[in-house]
Amino acid sequence: MMRKTITVRALAVLGAVAVLAGCSTTQSAPTAAPSAQSPTPTPTPTPDPVEALTMEQRVGQLFMVGTPADAADPTALAAMADPGVGGLFLRGRSSAGAGATAALVAQFTAVAPATGPRTWIATDQEGGDVQVLSGEGFEPMPTALTSAQRDDATLGADAARWGSQLRASGVDMNLAPVADIITSPDAARLNQPIGIYNRHYGYDAATVADKAGVFAQGMREAGVLPTIKHFPGLGRVTGNTDYAADVVDTEIGPDSPDVQLYRTLLAEGPAAVMMATAVYQRIDPSMPAAFSEPVVTGLLREELGFDGVVMTDDISAPVQVERWAPADRAVLAVDAGVDLLLLSADTSVFPEMYQAVLQRAETDPAFAQKVDAAVGRILELKETFPGE
Repeated sequence: MMRKTITVRALAVLGAVAVLAGCSTTQSAPTAAPSAQSPTPTPTPTPDPVEALTMEQRVGQLFMVGTPADAADPTALAAMADPGVGGLFLRGRSSAGAGATAALVAQFTAVAPATGPRTWIATDQEGGDVQVLSGEGFEPMPTALTSAQRDDATLGADAARWGSQLRASGVDMNLAPVADIITSPDAARLNQPIGIYNRHYGYDAATVADKAGVFAQGMREAGVLPTIKHFPGLGRVTGNTDYAADVVDTEIGPDSPDVQLYRTLLAEGPAAVMMATAVYQRIDPSMPAAFSEPVVTGLLREELGFDGVVMTDDISAPVQVERWAPADRAVLAVDAGVDLLLLSADTSVFPEMYQAVLQRAETDPAFAQKVDAAVGRILELKETFPGE
């Protein structure tokens, strides 16, 4: 509370000398005036950034749409313009270099709404076979398994340099590092999504947590948001969810090292988490992880305490999720507690998914609260990272 005080100077009258002999008078000092107090000012409420958006804009923030890394996808371009989306993903492969990538990104940012949240520009720049951007301005990156042989200082410097190359081309989010644990070289040869491409950093939780954490920190230092994937782990399966249905993990449970290493990684700095689309028999045998409230909300958010941005792996085209209509995939993911829906391979499903989430939000108050919570997490991360 602010207090304003007015000071009154006390008057001391010592007595007048009487002109008349033998006569004097004394005047006592008046009492001080009471302090004056101004009214307590009313604090100006902080505007809620979610409330500043229409419901159409809020739902748009829940989507990351894909475009080829060397061309502008028309559906993605239209979505960027109206309603505005939370993210753009550069997919496939481009060897055109950083200048061409920056020009492509500029095509999209030019049509984005002039006011409102910024759009994440993301890609997959893991290294090895999973390096979307190459050519002049981008160094060839080794596989994660090769990178893990470097000491932390060297790997950290490498990752910061690779991240700086992304930032120079307009990319500010990397869907990496992989934090999946492959238990042995023999297991790697059977693991189609991760092991056969050497996308893993090692064969035990301590090594993976260390090296994936160093890679993530290097990205942060360059101003690129890392995305740790694929929760709760793709190291124990054989099938690849992009090309196979019924990919089920029978080993990973809530206390498995594959899950618990996220406690370490997520405590180290800002990051998003990508959900796998495999089914985890020991956690929720009824749904792919990206659609599972027990996995997303129960395990990741409540048990591990993560209140940041959670995104799906691609849910536009993988065989693993094709049994659900596109509209149902989008609603299930948001209902489970996911914030950002990745539509990388087939952006044509965006209108159907967007309308399904919007209609549900407009008719179901509980679902609308989940949308608002998701948008709030997205806006907060965009505001605070990388910061000024």
